[in-house]
Amino acid sequence: MSPRTAPPHRFVTSTDGVQIATYELGDPAHPTVLLVHGFASSAVANWYATGWTRDLLRAGFHVIAIDQRGHGASDKPHSASAYTMELLVADVELVLDGYLISEARYVGYSLGARVGWAAARAFGARISQAVLGGIPDGDPLKRFQIADARAHLEHGTEVTDHLTGVYLKMAKTLPGNDLAALVALVEGMRGGPQPSADNAPAQPLLFATGSEDRILAASRSLAAAAPQASFFEIPGRTHFNAPPSRAFRDAAVDSLRPAPLSSPSPELSHD
Repeated sequence: MSPRTAPPHRFVTSTDGVQIATYELGDPAHPTVLLVHGFASSAVANWYATGWTRDLLRAGFHVIAIDQRGHGASDKPHSASAYTMELLVADVELVLDGYLISEARYVGYSLGARVGWAAARAFGARISQAVLGGIPDGDPLKRFQIADARAHLEHGTEVTDHLTGVYLKMAKTLPGNDLAALVALVEGMRGGPQPSADNAPAQPLLFATGSEDRILAASRSLAAAAPQASFFEIPGRTHFNAPPSRAFRDAAVDSLRPAPLSSPSPELSHD
């Protein structure tokens, strides 16, 4: 779906005054799926333009998507203190409260999956199940060189670290991205709680990671540690081009459908 045809957004105000842009599609009487995008992306780029919202609506879901703070149409603070995991999880809770959603299925990719991991632990049954795409254990951005990134933004200094350069290049490809806010996000989320085998959510989870993604093995390890998890390897995809994969969408939508009720066993004949 083109950004031009995306629905208008509504703001939810977070605990620290940051305005979080939200998008709603479908019938609120249907089961809700909450979509949370990855680093340097947006609800429109990650979910609308790639077919996710269309497929979820066809499957009979009510959909809410958010622009995480620092992204899309949401506010973009430049202070690292505005980007703790606790605040990103609080944003999710306030969106659910704002739409009067008592129970939701959660779909997150990359940064959105990390937020989903923490939200599932924090909210218990309010997140009934989740799809976590492109999530490894530990902190995937610990090698990001914050000082080098800031020097590049402020003075045009060349970035020599490969990972830092890749993430900055990716961030520049989406119009409207505020690179200073995204660098602040990386700094703010360092040192907080990270996904590990010791803190896995108890809900049913589908992990999905590209077959060409460097974090594939780490994602499999997380799935193996979770008590109710399955794993889907997205064929032929890297970390950066996995969200548009039809195979990923199909696996996710299938996992979110309620399990069919078992038919009662026929009674034995006593003829």
